[in-house]
Amino acid sequence: MWQKVKVQLMLSMSFLTALFWYCRRLYSFLAQLLKRWSNYLQRQLIRNLSVLPEVDLLGYSAREWKGETKQAKQMREAYEKLFRSCHIKYLRQVRRDNYSVIRAVLFQIFSQGIPFPSWMKERDILKLPEKLLYSQGCNWIQQYSFGPERYTGPNAFGKLRKCMEALKTNWAEISATRDHEERGSMCNTLFSDESKEYKLYEAIKFIMLYEVVEAYEQIKSRDKPVHNLFSLLFARDSSSDPLSFMMNHLNSIGDSICLDQVDLFLLGYLLEVKIRVYRLHRFNTEEFQVKYPDEYRREWNEISLLTEDDRYYHIPLFRT
Repeated sequence: MWQKVKVQLMLSMSFLTALFWYCRRLYSFLAQLLKRWSNYLQRQLIRNLSVLPEVDLLGYSAREWKGETKQAKQMREAYEKLFRSCHIKYLRQVRRDNYSVIRAVLFQIFSQGIPFPSWMKERDILKLPEKLLYSQGCNWIQQYSFGPERYTGPNAFGKLRKCMEALKTNWAEISATRDHEERGSMCNTLFSDESKEYKLYEAIKFIMLYEVVEAYEQIKSRDKPVHNLFSLLFARDSSSDPLSFMMNHLNSIGDSICLDQVDLFLLGYLLEVKIRVYRLHRFNTEEFQVKYPDEYRREWNEISLLTEDDRYYHIPLFRT
């Protein structure tokens, strides 16, 4: 009897040992598979990110501006100035396309949890395309271009509505998230999806157009005074009225041009943020550090940009 039990016990132990070894191998295999899949997803996310993770400021300067040319030396000195005097230790690179400045501004608004501007809380931005088209008779918005998509015709109204919905929904959801890390993760996800983030930029462009139309009507009717930046904007031959502003400026943003200096004033004004820009190519001049707009309210939040050429922008990060 004991011999039979002994044989059964040995068989059971062998089976359990084999099962344990198999489960251990399976666990190890699944763990490696999960790790590889996680690394793959992380690489894909970073590859698609339009705002990259932070890098050391001086290390970035050394890599980007090698050599002993006058321009390279000046840029390295400018970066050194930011590091020593402005306490900027890191930066986040922003994708170099013609949405660069809008992307850098909007990413900071979202990542900092900055709420809607006061005027946006008082009115439904989803109704702005409808109001412009029907209430104010601006049927020329059918000529609106969505970045590289140069002509949409009758479809412009529906596309604008979807863009405004995307901006309102994402802004409300992200600004309501109090946890900083969770908000950062949401921003990384949003700004790695081109189709979603481009809707945000086109919504911002349209809000700029809407504000210009409103100011133009107020100037014509002399109803109430408007901000000085609109006088500056309408003084340009290329934007003497809302239609020319759209055709000559807004329609090309995202396609062939970025925002210029006047448009940056307008962007800061309508989003109610102080935009501080470090212009490295203006190092050692009074224009090295500028603010848009130059007139702002004390309660407005401040965001910062860094540019080497007034075309492409990055996000500086401060450390004390």
